[in-house]
Amino acid sequence: MARSKKTPSLEVNSSPRTRRTPSPSRTRSPPSPESERPPGPLSVTTVVDRDAIKVNNANSTELKNACDDAVKRYLSRPELFKQIHLHTDVRLALGWLSVFVAAGTAFYGYKVDFEKSKPVVTIGLVIYILLTAAQTLYAYFIEGSTIFVGKRKTLSKRIITERIHITSTTISPSHFSTSPSPSNAPSYQLGVTYVRSTNGGKSLLAKGRTKASKSYSFFFDEQGNMDQDAFERWVGELVEQGMDGKSA
Repeated sequence: MARSKKTPSLEVNSSPRTRRTPSPSRTRSPPSPESERPPGPLSVTTVVDRDAIKVNNANSTELKNACDDAVKRYLSRPELFKQIHLHTDVRLALGWLSVFVAAGTAFYGYKVDFEKSKPVVTIGLVIYILLTAAQTLYAYFIEGSTIFVGKRKTLSKRIITERIHITSTTISPSHFSTSPSPSNAPSYQLGVTYVRSTNGGKSLLAKGRTKASKSYSFFFDEQGNMDQDAFERWVGELVEQGMDGKSA
């Protein structure tokens, strides 16, 4: 008898296959302004050799000048802002130009006969007056109470540009809304305007404007010695508030 050949049976797996659905592409959110915030003055611990500062407590001009110089020295450290001397350059240019015009006019009037030199001398005098007036008007209306203008560029996934503008003034005790200090000293008022942007200034990341005042007696003792550490902490806190986008 012929043996029948067994055909192998095919086993079909009836269990459905699980299909992997493609995971949605992860979109990275743009970095927040807080994560890109550059270091402020309080976080920069650069050791700078400082000379002792001593002024006449009775002279408010000396007190203000000492504080202004301390602000410039504190904020223009290498890790912080690069000072922009635009206002000083403009005033110096106008001043030197007026000096050259005056010297040239005087020299021409000395070399040439008086009657012949009168038209040129008159023009030189008018130009000198205009240049002097322009210098005065620029210092009063444009520069104003500005003591420091700084700029800084940092790289944190993109180029970030910071600009800071500092103004200062002295307030007499009679202008206080509250009771004056025990020593009846005038107050030093500091104003900070801060802007942080990227893409060449097209994208604004943060903007702050703060202002505060404190009596000179908090920074100078009875002998006129300045507590530079206390003053720098106060300035640093005010700048940090502006960098955080606060307005006061």
